[in-house]
Amino acid sequence: MGKFKRVDTPIQGLYIIEPTVFGDSRGFFMESWNKKEFEEIGINCNFVQDNHSKSKKGVLRGLHFQIENVQSKLVRCIRGKIIDIAVDLRKNSPTFGKYFSVELSEENRLMFFIPKYFAHGFLVVSDEAEVIYKVDEYYDPKSDSGIIWNDETLKIDWQLEKYGINENELIISEKDKKLKTFKEFINSNIWNV
Repeated sequence: MGKFKRVDTPIQGLYIIEPTVFGDSRGFFMESWNKKEFEEIGINCNFVQDNHSKSKKGVLRGLHFQIENVQSKLVRCIRGKIIDIAVDLRKNSPTFGKYFSVELSEENRLMFFIPKYFAHGFLVVSDEAEVIYKVDEYYDPKSDSGIIWNDETLKIDWQLEKYGINENELIISEKDKKLKTFKEFINSNIWNV
């Protein structure tokens, strides 16, 4: 048996990854990435950059993507808890415009594999959270883009009530407040996959 279990979601290519964790009285050990083991579960990526963010409760980042140098991501939360969201932006996909959410935390140690042509965002639901994610293309500020977090077409449930967060208390960057709508994305000439 391999070190990683791939759990399929209702959206093709979008996976939850369960690592094998070895724990004892000292703590635990796990591999968080192994190219050969990931290839055995059908994930072939050449990750080139690791990103690490720390945020407080109520911080919402996203929904981000790059127009060029499109990235696949492997996301995990190493401290605290987040609601992680991926939106299918593949115009020829049967799940185009659908989203999937997963709770990632230091307790469950789950990872979320998000393939290319998805928008990604997360909400911090613990007092603080640290998120680490690998990408298979370098960050390109010129092609940085995204879709507004509260888009009326996507109707994403960020589970605010469940975690006692009021919408007016969300902490969102000025850049993220100005992201385009899903309809604007549809009407753009961005990708045709």
